[in-house]
Amino acid sequence: MANIKDLKKRIRSTKGTHKITSAMKLVSASKLAKIQGRILGLKPYSHELFETVRIVSAITQNYKHPYFNDTDNKHAYLLVISSDKGLCGSYNSALVKEVRNFLETHSGLDFKVHFIGKKVREVIEKEVNKGEVFHFEKAEPSLEEMRKISEKLAEAFKTGEVGRVFVAYNTFHSAMSTEPVIRQLLPFGLPELEKEEIKTKFPYDFKYEPSAEEILETMVPEVYVNTLYTAALDAVASEHGMRMVAMENATKNSEEVIRDLTLKMNKLRQAAITTELIEVVSGAESLNG
Repeated sequence: MANIKDLKKRIRSTKGTHKITSAMKLVSASKLAKIQGRILGLKPYSHELFETVRIVSAITQNYKHPYFNDTDNKHAYLLVISSDKGLCGSYNSALVKEVRNFLETHSGLDFKVHFIGKKVREVIEKEVNKGEVFHFEKAEPSLEEMRKISEKLAEAFKTGEVGRVFVAYNTFHSAMSTEPVIRQLLPFGLPELEKEEIKTKFPYDFKYEPSAEEILETMVPEVYVNTLYTAALDAVASEHGMRMVAMENATKNSEEVIRDLTLKMNKLRQAAITTELIEVVSGAESLNG
């Protein structure tokens, strides 16, 4: 059985852990608030940009773009966005599971897997055909950094080196809710059925200035870059959200441990005092005959 001295050491140690987890929770909460502002500002723009390209590309006759080329090429790229640090709950383990399931269900494609972040890479790099590992200057990616990565992946698609480009990441819903997803980035196109639905919804043509082709030549690459950039921001927000929740749970658990250990120590101290009092009273009575 632990004595009072041992319990004091454990309480001090747990209080130290409590301070660390509390600080990490506050840091993650601050970073999450910052990145949430960027996501909330970007997503409406990305959504409207994507919808505009969907509609214009569907109703524009015989429009062709390199990003729309759908071939039988079985080579593919998968970009996995994970974290460099741990202590964020199931953030990385859930993504590992999703990537493994995806590769298993798409065994007909020959994947080369590229990575942002090291946690998922460390787990699966020996199981896959490993590609490049991308790094950012800061913890959060900038638009220009993501543009360079997207252009490198797109170049392999345009030259025919690969026929598909995918991205795997955790999408952010709230601090309590994230979800691992895998999206196809290229080829960027619409199924014929969806095109017909859009044409039915918009049976008239629009007037464009400049031409529809010139607009799409600018907007299609921008949609592609924004999709990847939004995925990267989603991944960062998910990481901070999951870490904040994990550290909050760890803080609550440490408080419970401190409370239980303190109660146990007080009981031992009370028992020791009671024993000493009994010994003193017994000794006094024996002296009195």
